[in-house]
Amino acid sequence: MKKKVMLKMMFPVSIISLALTSFLSHAVIPPEGTLLAKQQDIVINNGTEVSSLDPHKVEGVPESNIILNLLEGLTYMGPNGESMPGVAAKWESSEDNKIWTFYLRDDAKWSDGTPVTADDFVYSWRRLTDPQTGSPYASYLEYAYVENVADILTGKKSPESLGVKAIDPHTLQVTLTQPVPYLVDMLNHTSLKPVKKEIVEKYGVNWTRPENFVGNGAYLIDNWVVNEKITLKRNPLYWDNKNTIIERATFLPISSETSDINRYRSGEVQITNSAIPPTLYRKMKQEQPENLHVTPYLCTFFYELNNKRPPFDDPRVREAVKLSLDREIIAEKIMGQGQIPAYSFTPPFINNGKFKPPKWAGWTQQQRHERARELLKEAGYDSQNPLSFTLLYNTSDQNKQQAIAAASMWKKNIGANVTLQNQEWKTTLENRNQGNYQVARATWCADYNEPTSFLNSFLSTSSLNTILYENSDYDAALKNALLATDNEARHQLYQRAEALLDKDSAIVPVYYRVSVRMVSPKVGGFTGKDPFDYTDLKRYFIKADK
Repeated sequence: MKKKVMLKMMFPVSIISLALTSFLSHAVIPPEGTLLAKQQDIVINNGTEVSSLDPHKVEGVPESNIILNLLEGLTYMGPNGESMPGVAAKWESSEDNKIWTFYLRDDAKWSDGTPVTADDFVYSWRRLTDPQTGSPYASYLEYAYVENVADILTGKKSPESLGVKAIDPHTLQVTLTQPVPYLVDMLNHTSLKPVKKEIVEKYGVNWTRPENFVGNGAYLIDNWVVNEKITLKRNPLYWDNKNTIIERATFLPISSETSDINRYRSGEVQITNSAIPPTLYRKMKQEQPENLHVTPYLCTFFYELNNKRPPFDDPRVREAVKLSLDREIIAEKIMGQGQIPAYSFTPPFINNGKFKPPKWAGWTQQQRHERARELLKEAGYDSQNPLSFTLLYNTSDQNKQQAIAAASMWKKNIGANVTLQNQEWKTTLENRNQGNYQVARATWCADYNEPTSFLNSFLSTSSLNTILYENSDYDAALKNALLATDNEARHQLYQRAEALLDKDSAIVPVYYRVSVRMVSPKVGGFTGKDPFDYTDLKRYFIKADK
């Protein structure tokens, strides 16, 4: 059995450097005696048509689920959410932890046979931060405090000034303005994966088409029929290809959970999408309990409130809507799959989490409703002038069910008139990013296992701040957290940020998600332990029929 070496990145800054030994393989090792099927093909429902497969143009889970198989960053996220060497075989930091040096593995290649180099990462990270790219994740390197990134994002400096450079073809140096304790955990993110300059510049927006695509991941795009399927095939030049088992994978964009389950039951789908409506959940729990996988998931389901658009530019209205939603009923009765009612944005089970809930979390629902009605009356709303707003959600049976329930609760509890608006995933993203909504259904899933993966998205300057929230005290709390001398001091600053977010009622937290999937008994390697719920093809194999 191959030995896996894992060392957790730790501060304090007295540590001069840390180098990690390269792992022998990222792929799953089938248990001894496992008979593999001759045809190693798998079909996975991805839940929607992707908006793009360009890592610098996307922001959603559906896109990342496919891109993680096509491109590999400096680090790789293991099956238990641990950071492992990816293209970088090892790394080290300076004494003050502001200069990081990454040593790229010699056998990392692009699918056209050319080596993956430090210059590829320099080009890709510059492209991410370039305002002309317009990446929704442009702020991501700002969270890592890479040198000059803030000035690049505001147009004061050129992308060429970014604190990243190639020392030689296999040595990448990253310079930070602040030591970031969780930097290595951030590096697996979709936005930091490399793209090949020559291909991007030659084909423009069409570089991700199957006939043009060049990647460095375990798989390549074989076929892409919009709104029908995306098919991937093995990349024979991937450095760990010899240990990869799945030959071909098809990702389907089925948004209807009912259709998803029907196609699973007919044998067309081996792994369903991660959301199953309550009625189908109960049915499948009765029919195939051994194939039903419920996994804790570092994701929060919430309703975005447009903090700059009436009526939600009034904090009293925001608080009333937050208090009057029966999140316990939605999580425990309507869903009932293990979801946990949420009173704050960040899941309490994240590393360095365990936040103290706000005072209203201990109130009865009746007390919350009474306070909500008082707030609306102060804001000028009553039975003669009821609160009215539109709730936007992306196409999904489950999203529709939850939106109907939320609208009914707001009508019953505070007399609000709620109009439901349904749009496809890509259109919903566009309207949220442009601020063209009042209330919108949203799910935020962790980019890495640390509270800032959630909290950074609401920084005043964040490109991901689609609620248009601004609070200088909130920004300061997160900035000061980087200077904290230990985890407890850092935790207290995170707690302050959460308290400010709640005080301003910037969002309506609903519940902490679980991933609920049906997985065919023919699929091996699915552990149900990944807190990020990645559909990483390198982990799977198809077992032969008994």
